[in-house]
Amino acid sequence: MKKYIGIDLGGTNVRVAKVTADGEILAEVKSPSYAQDGPSKVMENLISCIKKIEGWQDCAGIGVGVPGPVDTIKGEMLMATNLPGFEHFPLAKTLENEFHLPTYVDNDANVAGLAEALVGAGKGLPIVYYVTHSTGIGGALIVDGKVVSGKHGHAGEIGNIIIDRARKKYNHLNIGAVENEASGTSLVRKAREVIDEKITSAGELFALAKAGEQRALQIVDTMAFDFAMMFSAIAHVCDPYAFIVGGGVMKSKDLYFDKMIEYYMQHVHTGMRTVEFKPALLSEPGLIGAAMLPVSFGK
Repeated sequence: MKKYIGIDLGGTNVRVAKVTADGEILAEVKSPSYAQDGPSKVMENLISCIKKIEGWQDCAGIGVGVPGPVDTIKGEMLMATNLPGFEHFPLAKTLENEFHLPTYVDNDANVAGLAEALVGAGKGLPIVYYVTHSTGIGGALIVDGKVVSGKHGHAGEIGNIIIDRARKKYNHLNIGAVENEASGTSLVRKAREVIDEKITSAGELFALAKAGEQRALQIVDTMAFDFAMMFSAIAHVCDPYAFIVGGGVMKSKDLYFDKMIEYYMQHVHTGMRTVEFKPALLSEPGLIGAAMLPVSFGK
């Protein structure tokens, strides 16, 4: 079975793994990413980490997951807030020149979605939409085993989808953007506004809802409705076989997931109501998904 190098490169840490084509992690190296020291130091360290993986020479390709939109043709980041100096830096080309292996780059939500589509909850399905429900909200469309990244690398930036124009303006996102109304961050904001300004996590809100606190229950119900509006918008564009949902907020899925699906069914055409909603399966979708990038390109 073919093996690949998967890299999860972030602003704090970098992880490198040797992964089989069916998603089994065989070896892993973790290190600080040295992001604040610039691309030269980051790449020197990354190359060192890869060379610590026993048998890296036997791998068929390299995949890298990074935070932010990517030009997947050139293998370069288009925005690099957490990795200063990496905008348009030749990330893929630098690794290809060093290791003489085909190298691919995509954003972290896309590679997580790719992992779930190829070896996780969406395995075997031709069209899968992956959504991460966490501090923010992100997505990835996977068609026939390949991520659809779009011309500008922004496909899947679903957090900016408008679910209600009658909401407040909070930041750079649209008024009524779903990330500002249904993400973990937004849940904390609403809980502090309505219940207790000392609340610091979505988990605290869900605990209150589970205990029957009416204001908490209302916030969670509104979130479920808003989240459903987002899924409805996505479904009317790409009509996937399944939605795969991961992320930290899903730890409390028993309090909102079924209700969200119920709301979704009310807002799509009858023929679209057979879509499956599945919790994500993989514990390491970022690493595995990065390694799946070469797989998706037939390597």
